[in-house]
Amino acid sequence: MRAYRGNRKHYGLIESGEVKMTLALNKAGLLSLCLISLAFGTQVHAQDTLVFCSAGSPDGFDPALHTSGTTFDASSRQIYNKLVEFDRDTTVTSPALAQSYSISDDGLEYTFRLRPGVKFHATDYFTPTRDLNANDVVFSFERQRLPDNPYHQVSGGSWESFSAMSMPDLIDTVESVDDLTVKFVLTRAEAPILSNLAMDFASIVSEEYAASLLMAGSPELLDRQPVGTGPFKFVDYQQDRVIRYAAHEEYWAGKADIDTLEFAITPDPSEAYRKLKAGECHVLAHPMPGDIASMRADSNLQVLEQVGLNVGYLAYNTAVAPFDNVNVRKALNMAINKEHILEAVYQDAGRVAKNPIPPTVWSYNDAVVDETYDPVQARALLAAEGVEDLSMEIWAMPVVRSYNPNAPRMAEILQENLLDIGVDVDIVLHEWGEYLRLSKELDRAGAVLYGWTGDNGDPDNFLTVLLGCDAVGGSNRAQWCYKPFDDLLAQAKVTSDQGERTRLYAQAQELFKEQAPWATIAHSVVYTTVRNNVQGVSIGPFGGHGFYGVSLTP
Repeated sequence: MRAYRGNRKHYGLIESGEVKMTLALNKAGLLSLCLISLAFGTQVHAQDTLVFCSAGSPDGFDPALHTSGTTFDASSRQIYNKLVEFDRDTTVTSPALAQSYSISDDGLEYTFRLRPGVKFHATDYFTPTRDLNANDVVFSFERQRLPDNPYHQVSGGSWESFSAMSMPDLIDTVESVDDLTVKFVLTRAEAPILSNLAMDFASIVSEEYAASLLMAGSPELLDRQPVGTGPFKFVDYQQDRVIRYAAHEEYWAGKADIDTLEFAITPDPSEAYRKLKAGECHVLAHPMPGDIASMRADSNLQVLEQVGLNVGYLAYNTAVAPFDNVNVRKALNMAINKEHILEAVYQDAGRVAKNPIPPTVWSYNDAVVDETYDPVQARALLAAEGVEDLSMEIWAMPVVRSYNPNAPRMAEILQENLLDIGVDVDIVLHEWGEYLRLSKELDRAGAVLYGWTGDNGDPDNFLTVLLGCDAVGGSNRAQWCYKPFDDLLAQAKVTSDQGERTRLYAQAQELFKEQAPWATIAHSVVYTTVRNNVQGVSIGPFGGHGFYGVSLTP
């Protein structure tokens, strides 16, 4: 049984569980195939141009407004910097735009001394007149924090990560002490604050550029024509086709080894693989697990892999009946054959998930017992709750993600599993931008396939961001606010004792399993494939793709 519906503007047509093609409406309103090659041939690009086969289009170029890894790859990881950043391939933070910082004894004041002489990008649409200063830092946070800031509602004003990390309640003031000194005053001590400030939403934008756009009456261009301090500056974007960047010649850490960078947006994994083999792109994100063996056998390619800091899951809308009933959610979870999903979707490149955080994150509670696959008991539990002839929706992502390499196929398996207990499932498809937007709605029907790759290595980044009360209507796709759980998270954030934090997070994982707002599915192994003439590519712990430090040889 397969029944698909949804936004036909951009979606995968499914046959035998495989994505066959992606359709889109062109500007003339005519149906066209998006899988046509973008004409990136092996002779088209000079040796100083790196082409990245990206799996999807960005939602925009202002990382504070968005949450998807695809958007971060296209924005914060190339165009911007933060005050502090994660050391390459680690979850350890070091000063970046901040040359140094100090913390008051009570943990309530963080003072950052900015690096002098940091240049913003000079582009066709903006020429900066000054270097980075404290005003840029203050503006970057105040626009997210203060409702009366003129940028607070621009481009929808959805500061999802900022809110999910409880920043509106945490930050009391952000003060410019002098041109190169910024002080954050907090309302309470917050153990993960430095890790949070290394996240993508904390990218520093140009206050001067934002002011010029506001004066010109086009503040929304901050999200479409970005200006940052990062290693690459934005050149242009052809919707759903290609993004072009140029190396920032005056980058404070030294010019990038490659002069130009291109994102060839290729949502179909088979077409992306063809481009990689043909030399039309140099780096491929999220290859299909079924292609890994043939990639490894190709002498022109290298396959990089790493256990992912991620989780893939099915989030019920716990605000809508009957999914507001914990026993209904548990019954549905018991009907899901995770081992079958692991074999068919992940092709054994992962492990079954029982907790909302991956086992690579400290405080992982291995004592938690997962639901047992038991369709008979699941059917009996639904009957005991008086639930009969249940019909529901399962939303399937239209894009490949490291935490879910084939959501439509996963949805089909879930559909078959739930039919075994008398539940009829309608699989819903939406274009990726619509999927991200609509899945946050409080009255969304049914359940949504989603996932998360950690931003900072702290358990709070999974538990609070994905399941905290502050994230309801945003990154908490289960719309689940459970006070005993939320209280544990709040306690864990105000202590610097990692042993105590571990104890509290372990309890939170037990409550999560008891209440079952999700069906936890899997933690995946993350792959990236590169051509042999590419050096310096690595898979960071957060699954992103940055290209500073990457080089090409003939």
